[in-house]
Amino acid sequence: MKKIDVLLGLQWGDEGKGKIVDVLTPEYDMIARFQGGPNAGHTLEFNGIKHVLHTIPSGIFHEKTINIIGNGVLIDLYIFQKEIDKLIERNIDARKNLKISKKAHLILPTHRLLDAVYEQSKGNSKIGSTLKGIGPAYTDRTARNGLRIGDTQRTNFIEKYNHLKNIHLEIIKNHQLKIEDLQIENMSFSEYEEKWLTVVNHLNEFDLIDSEYFINQALKDNKTILAEGAQGSLLDIDFGSYPFVTSSNTITAGVCTGLGVSPDKIGKVLGVFKAYCTRVGSGPFPTELFDNDGEKIREIGREFGSTTGRPRRCGWLDIPALNYAIMLNGVTDLIVTKIDVLNDFEELKICTSYEFDKKTINYIPFEAEDNLLTPNFQQISGWNSNINEIKTYNQLPEKLKNYLQYIENNVNIPISIVSNGPDRTQTIFRNSK
Repeated sequence: MKKIDVLLGLQWGDEGKGKIVDVLTPEYDMIARFQGGPNAGHTLEFNGIKHVLHTIPSGIFHEKTINIIGNGVLIDLYIFQKEIDKLIERNIDARKNLKISKKAHLILPTHRLLDAVYEQSKGNSKIGSTLKGIGPAYTDRTARNGLRIGDTQRTNFIEKYNHLKNIHLEIIKNHQLKIEDLQIENMSFSEYEEKWLTVVNHLNEFDLIDSEYFINQALKDNKTILAEGAQGSLLDIDFGSYPFVTSSNTITAGVCTGLGVSPDKIGKVLGVFKAYCTRVGSGPFPTELFDNDGEKIREIGREFGSTTGRPRRCGWLDIPALNYAIMLNGVTDLIVTKIDVLNDFEELKICTSYEFDKKTINYIPFEAEDNLLTPNFQQISGWNSNINEIKTYNQLPEKLKNYLQYIENNVNIPISIVSNGPDRTQTIFRNSK
C-alpha cells in the first residue's frame, strides 16, 4: 500500500509551497489540501502568467491529476467561485479533476463580519487576521454549530443557514454595530450574501465526496497522493506563536485529521522554507530586520501578501525556529525557495541561537511570544551573482553551496530542491547533474 506524502511550510507561511506543489504534481495521482481556507494564497507562475489560488489545490493546472479539497479545509463559496471563474478564463475546467469533501466546513458571510468585529475589538492586540472569516468558522466547527458542504444538498439548508446567520447577527448587534454599516469585499452584506448563496445552486456540478473513504481507497489502489498544507508550521494553533497564529493545525499531524488518514499512512514529509524569513501581521519575529537589508529583501522578493497585499516583515534565516518546525513535522526532505532574492548581498546572516534570561539557548521557549529572545547571528559570505538561469546544482556558485551546506549541517536534513526563481522552470533538483 502506498503512503501519503506531505508538503508544508516550515516558517510563518508564504514559503512558496504552491509553486513546489505545481512542480511536483506530475509525480502524483492526487493533490489534497488538508487545512486552512482562503486566508492562504498559493502563487504559481508559468508561461509568463501568474496564478493565485486560495482554496483549490495547486495541482489543478495538471489535467491528469485529481485535486481534493479535504474535510479540514474551510470554503467561502464566493471566493471559491471567483477561483473557478479565473480558471475558466485560462481554459481550465476544474469540474473535471476537482473533488470536494462533503465534510469541509463553510465560511458564511456573517463569519467574515464577525472576523472584522473581533479583530477591531482587540485594539492594539490585533493578531493580524486576513479577515476571511477563518477564526469564527473554525470556532463554530469546534462548537458544533457549523455548516458543511454536504449540508448544501439538504432540503433544509436555507433554514439551517438562517439560524446560524441570526446567531452571528445577534453577536454583531451586541458589539453596537449595524449590519448596513458593514461591508465585505467592498460590497454590502446583502449583496455579498446573494452572490454567496447563488453558488450553492451550482455546487452539484462538482464531485462532492466522502473524501476519507476516497483517499484511503486510493492508497490501497497504490495511487500516489501529496497532501498540500497552507500557512506555515510557526502559525500552528497549538505550536505556533500563540495567539498570533491561524486557527488550524498546519503541521503534519493536521494531515491525519484534515484528510482522514491514520498516522502510519504518512510517507515523506517535504518541508519548504525560504532562504530568509518573513511574517505577515503581528507576533514575535526574533530575526526581523528594520534596516536597509530588510527593505531590500522585501522589494527584491516582492514580499507583499498574495491574499491581503500587506507588506511582509522580513528577517534573516532562523535556525532554531527551523529545527523546531522540522521536529514537529518529522521532515525527511527540505526545499529552499527564493534563494535568488539574496543574489545581490555581499554578506548574509543566519540566526544560530538566542539570548534568553541571561542564557544562550537553541530552542523556542514558551516565553517567545513576549519578544524576549535576542538572536545570535553567524555571518556568511554571499555569492553576489545572478543564479536565476542556472539549471543544475553543480552550476551554483560555491559560496551559495556553502550557504546551503551550513544550513544542512545545522538541521541534519538534506536539501533536495532549490528554487531559484518564481517560474516553475526555475527549480533545481539536488540529484540532477
